[in-house]
Amino acid sequence: MTTGNKTIVQRALTELMETGSAEALKPLLSEDFIHHRPDATSSTKAEWLAAVQAALIPLADMRVEVHHLLADGDHVMMHSRRQLPDDGPEIAVVDIWRLEEGLIAEGWEIIEPVAQAAAHLVWWEPGRH
Repeated sequence: MTTGNKTIVQRALTELMETGSAEALKPLLSEDFIHHRPDATSSTKAEWLAAVQAALIPLADMRVEVHHLLADGDHVMMHSRRQLPDDGPEIAVVDIWRLEEGLIAEGWEIIEPVAQAAAHLVWWEPGRH
């Protein structure tokens, strides 16, 4: 099951990048898919697909480098670095996906601009808030 779940997540990313369309993700998501954000907001399948599609236009030529793809039971974690063309900004991203019955049912995502990473290592220090 773990290997199959990793394959589903890999397929989703590949189809998204190859087609440039969020429609490629639609059949891989459960009908009650929910996407969670760090600010405690969440979006439904339709809302998340619309947000992904809107982001694809300015990010069409983004380079995605997957560094880790790990699976544990029904969860798959992907750590990647993504960079816009022509030495554009780079981000580090951790996505966590929960799969159910062969479909992606939930997703969580943490994004950090690489240029700001050093400052985030001392977030607890006075004057940094």
